[in-house]
Amino acid sequence: MPSLDLLAIRDILPHRYPMLLVDRIVELEEERVVGIKNVSANEPFFSGHFPAFPVMPGVLIVEAMAQVAGVLVLQNIPDRQNKLVLLIGIEEAKFRRPVVPGDQLRIEMKVERRKATVAKMSGKAVVDGNVVAEATVMCKLADREAGLPPT
Repeated sequence: MPSLDLLAIRDILPHRYPMLLVDRIVELEEERVVGIKNVSANEPFFSGHFPAFPVMPGVLIVEAMAQVAGVLVLQNIPDRQNKLVLLIGIEEAKFRRPVVPGDQLRIEMKVERRKATVAKMSGKAVVDGNVVAEATVMCKLADREAGLPPT
């Protein structure tokens, strides 16, 4: 199965530090993708999110899941530099355990339904074999110029 490093991911996703939350794609198939997020104590959100007991915010775990899903949506788009994958919905998000510095999130997303420009994907984030979060995300493929407000 193909693997993508950070440079390859940056060619697919428009996100940049501090919002690029995917470090590696370890499995990439037509309807399934597995990505890795290494959680470091140096992450900027830890200084303000329970500094005495640093916990990765659940919203950022879901964002990492959506970014892994975005790689799957964009992988075979020929003009992907002119496209964006926009998060348009989150369903059934559940957080099972805290994610702390030193953890490695293994995020697996699979397609439930795909239409021309919309995909619904479900997945989970796992640390050391334990599910820490689950969610279903809906993403829409949009033209980059149409998806962003004018600058």
